[in-house]
Amino acid sequence: MNDETKEWPVTDERWQAIVGNDAASDGVFWYAVKTTGIFCRPSCKSKPPNRANVRVFSGPERALAEGFRPCKRCKPTGGRLPDDEWVSQILRYIDLHYAETITLESIADACHGSPYHLHRTFKRVRGETPLAYVQRKRIEQAIGDLLGTDRTVAEIAARAGIPNAPYFVTLFKSKTGWTPSRYRELHRPSLSPGGAVK
Repeated sequence: MNDETKEWPVTDERWQAIVGNDAASDGVFWYAVKTTGIFCRPSCKSKPPNRANVRVFSGPERALAEGFRPCKRCKPTGGRLPDDEWVSQILRYIDLHYAETITLESIADACHGSPYHLHRTFKRVRGETPLAYVQRKRIEQAIGDLLGTDRTVAEIAARAGIPNAPYFVTLFKSKTGWTPSRYRELHRPSLSPGGAVK
């Protein structure tokens, strides 16, 4: 394996360079974050990752070969990440975290960009705002639970990332035309006593 394709251990010195945004380490190594699928320069001003999720490479080629994408903020390959690729990163982040407390700022931190630029780019590429996409994912999750489980509406709301049940009911009705309970009544297959769908 040549030097440009090596993966290095996350030593204390490298870790300090990452959390300290050490510009002197730029060009010496690059780091990737397994949970976001993004790789950066050590000087990147993004939110510090969990050390257990970090991989360190001697060159950007190996990070790319491993499927990591370059950070939109620090441009570790020297080039600009195409907007559609960045939006793919944002979608992947939302798909994994929509059930958590999620804000435009938290998405921007995780996907290495400014909230304003992220919002504008996402809307241009997708035709909807990041918040609209988060809400759609939450409603999809809720529909799956309404039709496939006996969970209460409050439990379903919390699992979908909306702990405020009255707000969830209002949002659900605005998106589907029905309250969650009524949606379940109308769309869930009825079961025979033996558990089979009638």
